[in-house]
Amino acid sequence: MFKTKEEFKYEFSRRIIESYGRTVEESHITEKFMVLETMVRDYASVNWAMTKVVTKTNYQKQIHYFSMEFLIGRLLVNNMMNLGIYEIAKDGLADYGINIHELEELESDAGLGNGGLGRLAACFMDSLASLSYPAFGNTIRYEYGLFKQKIENGYQVEVPDQWLKLGNMWEVRKPKHAVDVKFWGRVVWNEETGKWDHVDAECVRAVPYDMPIVGNNTTVTNTLRLWHAEPSDEIPSNKDFRQYAQEVRDICQNLYPDDSTLAGRTLRLKQQYFFVSAGIRAIVKNHLRVYPSLSNFHEKNVIQLNDTHPVLAIPELMRILIDEYDMEWDEAWHITSHTCAYTNHTILSEALEKWPVSTMETLLPRIYQIIEEINRRFIGYVKQVSDHDDDLLNRVMILKDGQVFMAHLAIVGSFSVNGVARLHTQILKEQEMKDFNFLYPHKFNNKTNGITHRRWLAYSNPELSALLNETIGNEWISHPEQLEKLMNYADDSIVQGKFYNVKQQRKQVLADYIYKHNGIRVDVNSIFDIQVKRLHAYKRQLLNIMHVIYLYQEMKANPEFRIYPRTFIFGAKAAPAYYFAKKVIKLINSVADVVNNDPETNQYLKVVFIENYGVTLAEKIMPAADVSEQISTAGKEASGTGNMKFMMNGAVTIGTLDGANVEIAERVKDDNVVIFGLKDNEVNDLRQHGQYNAWDYYNNDPRIKRVVDSLVDGTFHESREEFRMIFDELMNRNDEYFLFADFESYLDAQAKIDALYRDRATWSKMCLVNIAQSGYFSSDRTIEEYVADIWRLDRVKR
Repeated sequence: MFKTKEEFKYEFSRRIIESYGRTVEESHITEKFMVLETMVRDYASVNWAMTKVVTKTNYQKQIHYFSMEFLIGRLLVNNMMNLGIYEIAKDGLADYGINIHELEELESDAGLGNGGLGRLAACFMDSLASLSYPAFGNTIRYEYGLFKQKIENGYQVEVPDQWLKLGNMWEVRKPKHAVDVKFWGRVVWNEETGKWDHVDAECVRAVPYDMPIVGNNTTVTNTLRLWHAEPSDEIPSNKDFRQYAQEVRDICQNLYPDDSTLAGRTLRLKQQYFFVSAGIRAIVKNHLRVYPSLSNFHEKNVIQLNDTHPVLAIPELMRILIDEYDMEWDEAWHITSHTCAYTNHTILSEALEKWPVSTMETLLPRIYQIIEEINRRFIGYVKQVSDHDDDLLNRVMILKDGQVFMAHLAIVGSFSVNGVARLHTQILKEQEMKDFNFLYPHKFNNKTNGITHRRWLAYSNPELSALLNETIGNEWISHPEQLEKLMNYADDSIVQGKFYNVKQQRKQVLADYIYKHNGIRVDVNSIFDIQVKRLHAYKRQLLNIMHVIYLYQEMKANPEFRIYPRTFIFGAKAAPAYYFAKKVIKLINSVADVVNNDPETNQYLKVVFIENYGVTLAEKIMPAADVSEQISTAGKEASGTGNMKFMMNGAVTIGTLDGANVEIAERVKDDNVVIFGLKDNEVNDLRQHGQYNAWDYYNNDPRIKRVVDSLVDGTFHESREEFRMIFDELMNRNDEYFLFADFESYLDAQAKIDALYRDRATWSKMCLVNIAQSGYFSSDRTIEEYVADIWRLDRVKR
């Protein structure tokens, strides 16, 4: 490939001519973009090939990361930076009169994820490669991702996310590794073979598309495999081909199809088994290309299950070992249960997947049969360990009440179960999974989440990176713990001043984006108070906008009451069927329409909702934040990673003691974070003892009453019924997430933010302390903990 600018220019020109039959000057900007992406991919391919060869030659153990999502974002800049060729390409293109930033803007965010689950998986893959560990990701090649969010008249509208319009130059189709995945049919006993046969099945072809995951400052390049569904050569005889082809296409059409119908639930289960079955079979085949048998499979492979979506990997591996390789149950179970490890990401009961037995049994008859046997043997184990405690047995069964409890299956079939923040793991062990912790006291462990500091600081915030390099050197890029050296400069007025200037530059970038896309002028000297994350009731975007309403009402009622200018910025997608969440989006936009257009107060208060929040937008938003809103009901957020991204870019957290906020607060100390609200044990006490009454708060606190009344008195919408659902959720369903209980504390915390920000030196010091202590929250640290405690990997030997 190229090592100099001149070599790059020659290669770029040659590829343009060979691919499109025209010169660089005549070619279209999309052609230039696609050629550049292909050149970078091919540049990485030498290392990609060598990584595979060395891993096999040295008989190295590998981690296989199965996740329904990988929210990888744009890769062009990230890959060029990691390869060390960004400046060469930038200068070479400039000689042709091409601005590399214009090409960068043509890249779509890959539609392979939605929220924190997928972003964590992407950060983990980046860190694994950068730390030189052999790793393989598995997911689905979604044609349209989740959805592209439009805001029309304040309402969320979902349109297809056509992220593949220009193709995906990073991927390489690998038809030679395609496999058939079986659905439907029935299971019959074969007397001749003494085995169960899955007959009359409908086959779907799973074709892998491989993408390189490029490590930073290393030759290691790992693989993210995207499985795509295509019609099988074994076409079903009982179905019209067009119907069959459409059903096949549906598998990869969207991430998280609406599961409010039987058809939607069946499609979700189909998706999960599709990529799990294809991925497991590929791992088995790859193992047998290196080793003579599967007896050491668990010694050379770890399958990490990212949440419950890929948990069918457990019965699928059992099926393959027993049905295809003639293993006895006990040996197959030993291998499976020493190969699979499970990461739990939630304690919300609705997010702990359960599938109707009727659906599982019909769609996946052999898999269900194996789950039945796992459950039967597990019952025997529980009776033995618990001295026949029937109450405990009923709580932990995998199959009960006509449902398959996927988290239970995950725990039983894995050798490790980890939470993703210390508080979250503690809640799992002491409350939600207490019975399983009794049954398997050595399985549970904590691995606090992390983020890749390369993307979220070094590449997305070049101004801050330059300041860090100037102040503490650049070793923090390879060793993020060295960010702690910045503590020596937290009180340095010169560094504080430089940081303030950096933050203002990043705020201007975001302000320009907001004006271009929202038509709202925001003051870069105001406090940028930002909450961006998936919209869910427990994350309490509603509490945030209630505070905005309170501030507006106070300023309207009292001309003497004025706040330091504040810009509240929201970004969030609501699941298409989540009606309440979509109403909150409408409320935020309706409040914005009123307060932004009120000349009496709009120099002090602005509200912005940024549509279609995703990775690329986050790269603009995180560096611009002054305040990071992490205000979930205590005990509900597993970890959070947005809190870490904001912290790393020098924002101050306002938050509850929930998820990783607890560990952030411990590291930065009380003076550098603003904590409010009930603790998780206090929330539990209120809930368990039935002592909470929303109407008492409403009647006893006039501030709450005024805010809540404004939802239904025509203040923010001509129809008084528009936000009736939100009113009912708070008042008639007793405020499930305790917004009223935390309201006064939240107001006090926000007033504290207001006072602190007015002292520039104090505020800058707080921000610098947050940056200095953020190295711990690098995904590099998280991966090293997984490696040491769960995966037991060696680095790729170069």
